[in-house]
Amino acid sequence: MKKGQWIRIINMEGEPQYGGKIGQVEFIDDAGQIHGTWGGLALQPRDSYELLTDEQVAKIKVEE
Repeated sequence: MKKGQWIRIINMEGEPQYGGKIGQVEFIDDAGQIHGTWGGLALQPRDSYELLTDEQVAKIKVEE
């Protein structure tokens, strides 16, 4: 995982409204939390997500 990578949140514990959100990684802090452009909260190590390629993101944006 590195800055700029795209991810789709599958499950953010206690925050169901974040499921399905897509964003880019901005940084990973010392606690292992992933901060990004999906809107405010950091992903915790217990949360689930998938890495997306630029091509996958482009296809998703066209479908929206």
